[in-house]
Amino acid sequence: MTDLDLLIRDVREDDAGELLTLQRAAFVSEAQIYGSADMPPLTQTLEEVQWELQESLGCVAQAGTRMVGAVRARRDGTLLLVGRLAIAPDMQGHGIGSRLLEAVEERGRGAGAREAELFTGSLSVANIRLYERHGYEETQRVEEGDGIEQVFMRKPL
Repeated sequence: MTDLDLLIRDVREDDAGELLTLQRAAFVSEAQIYGSADMPPLTQTLEEVQWELQESLGCVAQAGTRMVGAVRARRDGTLLLVGRLAIAPDMQGHGIGSRLLEAVEERGRGAGAREAELFTGSLSVANIRLYERHGYEETQRVEEGDGIEQVFMRKPL
C-alpha cells in the first residue's frame, strides 16, 4: 500500500457504526491473546461510541471508501489521552497504525496537548513495541488481579 492509497482524516460522529465494526474486528486478536472476549473494545455499545466521538480528536484511515483504521483521543488539560487504536485485520502490517498515531498526536498538539498517554495490556507485546518505536516510554503498570497488567506509556508532544 502506498501513501496515495490511504486517506487519514478526522473522525466524525457519523463514523460511529463503521468504527465500532472495525474496532470489534481488530480486537478479536487481543481477545485471543488474553483468552477472553470480555474487554471494553468488544463490549462497547454503539451509543457509547457515538458519545465518545462527540468531542474526539481521533482520526480514521480510509482506503477508498473503506475505513481500515481508527484511533480515538481526547484532551485532558495538557495531556492527550490516546485509545482504541484499531486496524482492520487484513490491513495490519502496512504502517496504518503508525500513520494514525502521528496524525492524532499532531491533532493533540494543535489542541494544546504537550504530552500523550496511552495504555495496553502487558501481553500485547506487538502493541508495546509499536508505541516504543514512536517514542512512548512505560510510566506505570497496574495489576488487574488476574496476573495481567495495564501498561501505561507516555511521550512528549
